[in-house]
Amino acid sequence: MFTRTTLRPALATATAVSLAAGGLLTLSVGTATAATPAKYADDFNGDGYRDFASASLGGEFTVTYGTASGPGTTSKTFTQATAGVPGTPGDAGDYADSFGDDLAAADFNRDGYADLAVADSSEKIGSKTGAGAVTILWGAKTGLSGTGAVRLKVTAHARYGFGDQIETGDFNGDGKADLAVTNGVDTVYIYRGGFTKSGSTGAVTKHTSDDLLEPTGLVAGKVTKDKATDLFVLGQGYHSDKMTQDVWFLRGGSTIKPGKQTVVNSSKPDYSPTGVVADFNKDGYGDLAVSDTRYNNSAGSVVVWRGGSTAPTTKYRISQSTAGVATAATKGDSFGSTLSAGDTNGDGYPDLAVGVWEETVSSQANAGGLHVLRGSKSGLTGTNSQWFTRATAGVPGSPSEFGCFGQLVRLRDIDRDGDKDLLVSSDYYNGSVLLPGTGAGITGTGAKELNVVASLPQ
Repeated sequence: MFTRTTLRPALATATAVSLAAGGLLTLSVGTATAATPAKYADDFNGDGYRDFASASLGGEFTVTYGTASGPGTTSKTFTQATAGVPGTPGDAGDYADSFGDDLAAADFNRDGYADLAVADSSEKIGSKTGAGAVTILWGAKTGLSGTGAVRLKVTAHARYGFGDQIETGDFNGDGKADLAVTNGVDTVYIYRGGFTKSGSTGAVTKHTSDDLLEPTGLVAGKVTKDKATDLFVLGQGYHSDKMTQDVWFLRGGSTIKPGKQTVVNSSKPDYSPTGVVADFNKDGYGDLAVSDTRYNNSAGSVVVWRGGSTAPTTKYRISQSTAGVATAATKGDSFGSTLSAGDTNGDGYPDLAVGVWEETVSSQANAGGLHVLRGSKSGLTGTNSQWFTRATAGVPGSPSEFGCFGQLVRLRDIDRDGDKDLLVSSDYYNGSVLLPGTGAGITGTGAKELNVVASLPQ
């Protein structure tokens, strides 16, 4: 999942979705092809290099094809005007064209080429404004294209925003990629693999919670030690007549098991949360790091929910008030607004990149920056953390008012040298800065501008 950091209007009405007549359309059950699935979930042309699908705002997204040394010079921008892609750009009556706002990559039809699910929660379906849609574009030797693109089948409801969030994972542990989709009201749909180019999928299930009124984020990862991917649903909760920011755990398996729902912020829901699963304390269970940017007058924080044998267990909070974190907590910093996990120093513990895009730097308001917090036996810590801004030695440019450096971050081994590198973007449109990874961690030395935006799926 890539979670947007811009706020979108909440759909205030929580409407139950009927499972009886008039509910989900009948789906034929597809069977996977016999080919070996793609090695990388985002290698769309099957050349052995990861590609870069960057989500955007305003009805488009861009794919830049990878090379042995990182992003290459071949790229393509997709809209609903791209040949084969269903729908019309900026359909009349839409809230705004959101095609490409969220992306999820996997080899859905197991033909050796990665495919891409593209969300469009604003799409008008027939006469139903804002019904929403999710389209799968297929990979091939020539790369991703709109040829044969198909939409997931679902009954359209006006203003339901199907496709508000999407996420991939093997949620039933059968070795096939599945796809989780939320609407903007109250429901999570899980489409099982295998997907086919004719538009069929495996079984589809729906999941709702009485206390989670509006899903606003999805995070997939392995929390327990079984082979199935688990799913966290982020969203607006409702407890004791008060709106909250909550996380709901769905345990993967042959049957999805609804688990505990926990409160992240008891008084101020965040309509654009983000999160990532990683085993920060290396105990074999995946932990959820989730943003709470409304914490402490929007100074922000990250809440970590520890994994366990059957479900998450206890929580702790990291903020700019945590010992070792370089900057001080200040009203409106939005610490935690974007997150990405990976081992940056080779000690075997995943670390966490944390965007603070509204931080004041060199007296420039909202210049922005980012922290890299270390994983350890006790979990995430501020000890030996790193802080990067446009003022850091080696980083191109200089701090500027509303520069928003750190609005988007993504850890990934860009140059295939075994070290995690860090992409940092200030917006959705103008590329990123690459902070190279080394055996000792991320560095500003050798930093350079790249032509890809850091709005990549995890």
